[in-house]
Formats: sequence, C-alpha cells, structure tokens
Amino acid sequence: MRRILADRNARLLLGGQAVSLFGDSAMFLALGIWAKDLTGSTAAAGLVFFVFALPQFAAPLAGLLADRVRRRPLLMAEHAALAAVVLLLFFVHDEADVWLLYAVAFLYGLGATIGGAARPALMKVMLPDELLADANGLLQTAAQGFRLVAPLLGAGIYAAVGGGAVATLDAATFAVSVGTLALLRVHEPEPEPAEHHFFAELSAGALHIWRTLPLRQLVGAVAAALVVIGFVETIIFAVVDEGLGRPPAFLGVLEVFQGIGAIAGGLLAGRAVRRLGDGTVAGVGLVLFALAALLFASHHVTVVMAGYAIGGWGVSWAIVGLITALQRRSPLRLQGRVTSTATMAFSVPQTFSIALGAVLVTVVDYRLLLVVMAAATSACGVYLLTRRTFREPAPATEPLAARDA
Repeated sequence: MRRILADRNARLLLGGQAVSLFGDSAMFLALGIWAKDLTGSTAAAGLVFFVFALPQFAAPLAGLLADRVRRRPLLMAEHAALAAVVLLLFFVHDEADVWLLYAVAFLYGLGATIGGAARPALMKVMLPDELLADANGLLQTAAQGFRLVAPLLGAGIYAAVGGGAVATLDAATFAVSVGTLALLRVHEPEPEPAEHHFFAELSAGALHIWRTLPLRQLVGAVAAALVVIGFVETIIFAVVDEGLGRPPAFLGVLEVFQGIGAIAGGLLAGRAVRRLGDGTVAGVGLVLFALAALLFASHHVTVVMAGYAIGGWGVSWAIVGLITALQRRSPLRLQGRVTSTATMAFSVPQTFSIALGAVLVTVVDYRLLLVVMAAATSACGVYLLTRRTFREPAPATEPLAARDA
C-alpha cells in the first residue's frame, strides 16, 4: 500500500477517480428522488436506475473502443462529456421535463460503461502487476466509503437547494478527474490495429476468457454465484421486516456495517492477493458472502449487523480478486474487451436473479432462499479455492508506461 501511494501517477489517477466516484454516488440517488418529486410515481423513480443500467448491454462495444484508442484521452473525453451532460439538468423544471432525467441517466450509464472498460486498461499500462491489487483495493475502498456519505449528501443538497446544485457538484468532480488525468506523466503505446473482421474483434475478449483456464473458471464461478446473489436485493427487506421487526429505514443502519466491512476488505485486499493469489481471494470473498447470507436469517440485530460487515468484506475481496485477475492474465491489447465481456457476463445473471428473487420471496420463506443463496455461493467459492490453476502465479508483466514515482 505504501509503495502505490508513493507513486505520483498512481496518486493522481486514484485520487481523481475517487473524487469522480464521490460525485457519482451523490448524483445517483438524487436523480431517483428528483423523478419521484416530479411525477409522484415510485415506478418513475425506479426507471431512472433501469435506464442507467441499460448501456451495460453495450459493454462489448465499449471494450472494443477502449482497445482501439489511448485510454487516458478516452477517459478525459468521457469525464468531460459527462460534466457537460449533467449540467443539462438545469433545464429540468417540471414533469414535462422528466425525459431529460432519463436521458442524463442513460448517458451517465454509457459513460460509466466506457470508463469501466478504459480505467483497468490504463492501470495496466501504468502499474506493475504486483501493485494492481492494491490499486483496485483502494478504488473499492473509496467507492464503498463514499456510499456511506455521498448519497445522503446529494439528497440533502437536492432537498435544500435543488437538483441543479447536485449537478454542479458532480460536474466539478468530473473536472477534477479530467485535471488529474491531464497531469499524469504517462506514455501509452500506440493501440494495435484491427487484425480481423469487426465481429471477430468484438468477440476477442470472450475468446480470451474462454481460452485462459483461470479466467474461464473465475468468470464462470462468479457468474454462477450471481444467479442467486441478486436475491438479496429483495430478501433484505424481509430480513428487516419479518426477521428483525424493524421499519424499512433500518436498512440504512445495516448498510453502514456493510460499508465498514467493505472498506476494511478493500484496504487488505492487495496484501491478500499477493499472499493467496487473485482467484483464491475471489473464492474467499464468495465464501464470506455465503456466511453472511446465513447470518441474515437470524432474528438478532447484532448477528445481522455482523453478517452485513462480513458480506461487505466478501464483496470487496471478490471484486478486487476478479478485476486483478482480468488485468494480470490478459494482454494490454485486449484489456478493454476482456473487462467489458466479464461485465456483460455478470450483468445478465444478476438482472435475472434480482427479478427471480422478487418473485420467489412472495411464495417461499425468505430464510429458505437465504440457505439456497449460501449453499450456491459457497459452492462457487469452494470451487475457486480448489482450482490448482490459481496456485500458480499469473504471468508477470512490467508496466508499459514511463512512470515518474
């Protein structure tokens, strides 16, 4: 951790991205509240988040774009464009303008999809493999930490002075990120030219994952776990209501414990990856989430709080282990497409799982669903923990950029 914080480029990149994540967290909830205020409809508010998620299904195209241009200018252009996009919210005045909220949410999601493909690739250029897990852990820590305060701050600013002020704050965070990216002392190599037809280029990330045994095992196990993990999005309301006898607002208290666990997990993830390996850390993360699911079945508040903290830790380790494995076990020319293919592979089962969980919780005891979640997720985690492929280190590569520490 000290080594990466001593690196000037790493500090600039991670600091700028963290500031941008803060703005995202503040803006996201405010958009939903704004739609609810304008229309009086809960469905209209939920539609904001659906529209935001839609561009994830174009992730392979975003990945191809990230592999065909230099990543730093792409991230700068994406952040600058989003800074302008959120300022369109100043033109939202009444219900007739609600379409602008959806337009901004869609473009926001599109930018996030492009940035999600380009950011790991830029990190691969800048950093040696042994520091990637630390960098991913710090970003995960920042993201989870901001989830504790930024949404409340965004909602508070919206309530006090309106959505325009939240948009201004978000635009300012994008501007800070663009500035830090501009200050990086990094030379990216020329992107490699296309070698095949369009569809062959588009599917190159999926083929690489399939042909690389550790990645095939890891992406397959996480995707399988997500088939049931999405249940928790609905089940947790039953945990709070039926299990603990508390009002829905108590979920905010539980999320604090999730954030604490996720922050702690993110800070320790880099060291864990160096000692255990990327796939093993992801496997431990899934097992921890399975344990958390069992604890959610308790009627004791302290046990459920502990489950939330353990689950947050598990999610952090699963994410850091996964992203680090994708970076370390993929060539630079495929970084964007590999990341975006994995994103697509996870979005489909997670979306299906959320919908299925909403149906099942109305006909099946939520505690039984928690047991199913725990059994399936732990099976996926144990599968990763028993793979010999993760006991061998990933092929080490040096950063391709000229770095100034």
